[in-house]
Amino acid sequence: MSKQDLKSKPIPAAAWTEDLPIEEMWLNMGPSHPTTHGIVRIKVKIRGELIVDADVEIGYLHRAFEKMCETHTWNQCIIYTDRLNYVSPIINNVGFCLGVEKLLGIEVPRRGQYWRTLMCEISRVADHLTCIGPIAMELGAMTVFLYTMKAREYMYDLIEAGSGARITTNFSRVGGVRFDMEDGFPQKAVEGFKEVRKVASEVDRLLTKNRIFYDRTRNMAVVTKDEAISLGFTGPLLRASGVPYDIRRDKPYLVYDEVDFAIPLGTRGDVMDRYLVRLEEIEQSIRICEQLMMNMPDGPVNVDDPAVFLPPKEQVYGSIEGLMNHFKLIMDGHGIRPPIGEVYQAVEAGNGELGFYIVSDGSDHPYRVRCRPPCFHFTAALKKMVIGGMIADVVPAFGSINMIGGELDR
Repeated sequence: MSKQDLKSKPIPAAAWTEDLPIEEMWLNMGPSHPTTHGIVRIKVKIRGELIVDADVEIGYLHRAFEKMCETHTWNQCIIYTDRLNYVSPIINNVGFCLGVEKLLGIEVPRRGQYWRTLMCEISRVADHLTCIGPIAMELGAMTVFLYTMKAREYMYDLIEAGSGARITTNFSRVGGVRFDMEDGFPQKAVEGFKEVRKVASEVDRLLTKNRIFYDRTRNMAVVTKDEAISLGFTGPLLRASGVPYDIRRDKPYLVYDEVDFAIPLGTRGDVMDRYLVRLEEIEQSIRICEQLMMNMPDGPVNVDDPAVFLPPKEQVYGSIEGLMNHFKLIMDGHGIRPPIGEVYQAVEAGNGELGFYIVSDGSDHPYRVRCRPPCFHFTAALKKMVIGGMIADVVPAFGSINMIGGELDR
């Protein structure tokens, strides 16, 4: 074919590439890539930009949560639960304490249950905002990230007002909570929820029908209903695949059976549906909080049992009886002693089913503790999500599973 022919008759694209060698290669997407957060190694086998195989290695933070619990007293374990999902640690606190209380055969007073439920839902809102913002940022929407972090600050203000801390809250205790709701808390919560709703509306307008965001997330990293069940998915990812399973509704704990809320569901099980489910769950959590504050009962928030619950600090510092009670519960060899037995307690955390399997040998510390972290199953399924996609698709796929390192660490 002459040069003149080339000018007059364009050659089909296939003809330009039919003789070009196509080589496959392995590429490290992490842990150096900023979206993998340093402890997950994602290797992809690529043919051009297409991912034909992948290998996902779940890394370690070497926190040894379960073994640390086995060498500390029951109440000392609570500070370690803070560091599982450190975005919504109150849910971790409450889940562990519910397990120990089940062993002891005790129940927190009604006001304490309402207060725990309220703080868990505030934490869930903060968790979902922390997931949605980085997903948008990693796809180039920096404005959305700033908006969601602003909204999260309102929730962290409430968490600080309710627990005295913003991140590692140490909120719950075996038999109750650190302290009761302050007088001005409901009004502060109403103002905070108003601001979060405003931000959620802004995020919806910025992202949901945005052509770039839509194209980068729709039909991306799809997990079907049957696949989600077989992979052990729970939480927003399971519901995004169309399975209406929520522990708060299906296996109620605390006072979730006394509040009205909807369970958002997806239809495709892709990144877009995971974003939409979380966005709607923010609204549903706020609905739950408003009902709880409206119907909050009077009364104590802690069990009246000196063999279980730590005495108030004013008693510890102001009376010998309080000091002795505190000493016996804190000192090694004298703490809470549940009867011999084993329990499994699951709660609906931000990422899904957070479960604690606890074994007691009758001593003042757990004999065995096993944690079921929800995002472990998502990370294990990441290989399936990215194969068949492009290199750029790894970023939204990984962001949509909301991997939290402290929770993932096994």
